[in-house]
Amino acid sequence: MEKMKALVYNKKGLPDKLFYRNVEKPRPNDNEVLIKILAVSANAADYRSMRMGIIPKRRIFGADIAGRVESVGENIRQFKPGDEVIGDLSDCGFGGFAEYAVAPEKALIPKPTKILFEEAAALPMAGITALQALRDKGNIQKGQKVLIVGSGGGVGTFAVQLAKYFGAVVTAVCSTKNVEQTSSLGADYVIDYTKEDFTKSNRSYDLILAVNGNRSLSAYKRILNPNGKYVMVGGALVQIFKSILFGWLMSFGSKKMRSLAAKSNQKDLEFIVKLVEDGKIKPVIERRYPLDKAADAMRYLGEGHARGKVVINVE
Repeated sequence: MEKMKALVYNKKGLPDKLFYRNVEKPRPNDNEVLIKILAVSANAADYRSMRMGIIPKRRIFGADIAGRVESVGENIRQFKPGDEVIGDLSDCGFGGFAEYAVAPEKALIPKPTKILFEEAAALPMAGITALQALRDKGNIQKGQKVLIVGSGGGVGTFAVQLAKYFGAVVTAVCSTKNVEQTSSLGADYVIDYTKEDFTKSNRSYDLILAVNGNRSLSAYKRILNPNGKYVMVGGALVQIFKSILFGWLMSFGSKKMRSLAAKSNQKDLEFIVKLVEDGKIKPVIERRYPLDKAADAMRYLGEGHARGKVVINVE
């Protein structure tokens, strides 16, 4: 029985319930790929699932992975040992905070050689969430006025860049420490929420993407233009539940209030990766941790102040 190192959840453990330890190395079935993980990023989905008691079967969190194919099951056709891959394991049991993980083909895409492993690991969940919120839920159009609330984190940094890629005029809201970073990503206007309440200005928007920021739905609706759309993709759990429960009720008329539960998608991930490969957008990585310090990474991300992505380098 081969062993590997992993960050494992134990509900009786204190203070983090996360332990770095030896566990059994997974074996791929006929329809799975075994990946040697070289980098993995932490996401809100990890710590929120842990806080809500939604624990992966193997008790190992981590969805966004980049690594090298170690072996493949009998029915695998798309990949072979040695291939470099990017994966989103959120729909197949997580397992990324480890030296090895298994996944079906549909969770993986090839990694371009010019993208570093840690850059690749920063892309899937945050990039896909921003893309699906702007393009699919928000129906973003060239020339629209777009407001991104919470531009400093993983989703927000991608959202600013994607909104500019789609040709929007972007106003971003963040704290003082993130103003310079947000401007450098291409935002046309940046509002420091510690100095200005954006909901009380005379500006209005065609599309609002709320990644963070404790504002009421009615305040957001007030600054929407007619036929405008509001899309909630993050924030505190109470904000998310309010958006799901009351958003439809406030969508009578031309202004629509929506929430997004992003879904992993090979084509969307390929789209994001191609933009990175072509230099159109870039992942913003604030902190890097080794695997044995992954609990520290989760703790830091859970505090809600990360600037961009937090990545764990496994090798």
